[in-house]
Amino acid sequence: MPALEALRLFDGGVLWRRVAHLDPLEVWSWAMKGVLSLVILTLLTALTGGTLKTFWHIRLLIDHSAEVVLRQIIVNTLILLAIVEVFKTTVTYFREGRVKVTFIVDTILVVMLTEVISQWFKGGDWQALTVLCGIVLVLGIVRVMAVRWSPAFRTEPHDSVPHDLHNQGGFR
Repeated sequence: MPALEALRLFDGGVLWRRVAHLDPLEVWSWAMKGVLSLVILTLLTALTGGTLKTFWHIRLLIDHSAEVVLRQIIVNTLILLAIVEVFKTTVTYFREGRVKVTFIVDTILVVMLTEVISQWFKGGDWQALTVLCGIVLVLGIVRVMAVRWSPAFRTEPHDSVPHDLHNQGGFR
């Protein structure tokens, strides 16, 4: 009997009625969760591979100078931290359905700091290093602004003063 019921599920009329009752928002949500699950799996694979590669670079201490190897390990570790930030952003979107600006800025800050350190290690052009440091400074300001004026912390209108501050003598 179960085989006959399964056959009935693929009957044109039954299938058409099921499709007609599908909520597009529910289909979108289901599809996004599937895609994000693949992204999370990809990021976990990249983190695992990157960690193994970083450990593998430790063996280079035998053939090369410690300074060169440790520089490579530092850059690899910073790149792994950038992947962790992307992972954190993806998981937050998976849970909450929105992306936090602070997570995006944190990710870009880690990547830019990696570039600054990489340029510094290479002894690269001072103009490129100055530009990168300027970008990091601007991103730092954006990060502070995103935290300072976050909608998550805003509970009252701008013009009102919390009653606790009046009682503490903060405003007179």
